[in-house]
Amino acid sequence: MNLEQARNNMVEQQIRTWEVLDQDVLDLLYVVPREEFVAEKHRALAFSDLQMPIGEGERMWEPKLEARVLQEMQLKRTDRVLEVGTGSGYFTALLAHCAAHVHSVEIKPALAQLGGRNLERHGTQNVTLEAGDAARGWAARAPYDAIVLTGSTPVLPVSFQQQLAPGGRLFAVVGERPVMTARVVTRTAPDAFQVVELFETVIDPLVNAEQRPRFRF
Repeated sequence: MNLEQARNNMVEQQIRTWEVLDQDVLDLLYVVPREEFVAEKHRALAFSDLQMPIGEGERMWEPKLEARVLQEMQLKRTDRVLEVGTGSGYFTALLAHCAAHVHSVEIKPALAQLGGRNLERHGTQNVTLEAGDAARGWAARAPYDAIVLTGSTPVLPVSFQQQLAPGGRLFAVVGERPVMTARVVTRTAPDAFQVVELFETVIDPLVNAEQRPRFRF
């Protein structure tokens, strides 16, 4: 398998066609080797347009979603980022290349170890990995300039918005199957937030994600 040709096909055929045109984002996809963050048996599919299984019932985002989120977040080299859900560590590595520091929290111990090994092998230095439940935020390291939820949530907890620094951005996929909406929330003032809905998608929910109230009769 020609990895570089497959990587180039991914960028040109999947990612550019999904409105990802930021050259810095596109260049980064050649810098961080996606194939090194997937299981050996799945390496031939590392650049495919699908959500890749990574164990523990979890899956990586498809490449076009990873790239689109990076573009929408408009990260700066001075940003402190919270990532909810480390997974394989691939998206963590992408964030780390764009920001000053990434705090990544993973609730499943096996995935925390997997992500840690992958990031260490990649030589990523500006990441703090922590084990725990951040489905309603991670106040210990707040405030953050950017927050990314790698799993969906039926209801977006207010605590995430409260943990944003002024000008901070939050990416989340909100809703339940079959309808979920990706959105970016920006803190424009201490008590003011701007919400931009981006596109519809479906991703697996966060463990312990906040649920909608269930009415009983």
